[in-house]
Amino acid sequence: MNQRAHPAPAGTARVPAQSRSEESAREAEAPGFPAGPPAARGEHTHSERPIPQPRPAVQRASVRGQILDALRTALVSGELAPGEVYSAPALGERFGVSATPVREAMQQLAQEGAVEVVPNRGFRVVERGARELAELAEVRALIEVPVLLRLARSVPAERWAALRPLAEESVRAAATGCRATYAEADRAFHRAVLALAGNEQLVQIAEDLHRRALPLHGARAALMADAAEHAALLEALIAGELDAVRRLVAGHFAAAG
Repeated sequence: MNQRAHPAPAGTARVPAQSRSEESAREAEAPGFPAGPPAARGEHTHSERPIPQPRPAVQRASVRGQILDALRTALVSGELAPGEVYSAPALGERFGVSATPVREAMQQLAQEGAVEVVPNRGFRVVERGARELAELAEVRALIEVPVLLRLARSVPAERWAALRPLAEESVRAAATGCRATYAEADRAFHRAVLALAGNEQLVQIAEDLHRRALPLHGARAALMADAAEHAALLEALIAGELDAVRRLVAGHFAAAG
């Protein structure tokens, strides 16, 4: 059945009304995101209600996950500025999807403490002061340092040596000067180290703290120094030099604060 579209106000783009299935299809087929299978075109009479083809939940989750990753990168790089408010529809246009996956991703970031909800406006990027960053770094140290020192006494050298590629990747990422690139490499290194404890809850909590504690600025030299500490720490762990491990890991978190 044809519907007459209401005229759009002057100066605004007219967006055709969409059903929920059409909206999901547009999200899945957006540029840069995996396209879903084409919708089935069955025949029906005017008296029958068309049955939308169900779309696998993984496609929706995939779009939301990619948007979440893109938003995290934009936050770390400073592309989304601290203190600024961004609406889901505007960000949806930017990423070529509807507001729905953006809003869902922003809700996840709000739970992580990266943004806060502003009623009827959108989401404000959280501004973290020096004191808050220092407090978060202290909490990370309280959790990670004892675990790492325990692992230093029990994990064999060959398992530490297997982490060398991650330490080297963090050095390469730091050399680019891109904070978003380095943040991912840094997180991957710390995740792999803590994973040796065999405690998934520990890994998840540490990752959450890592995201909260990462400042949204930093010079290339600071990134290079941080990455060099990864390499030095790993070599001390491989050599079994516990005194050096204690000194390096304490300095690593002190610098982060």
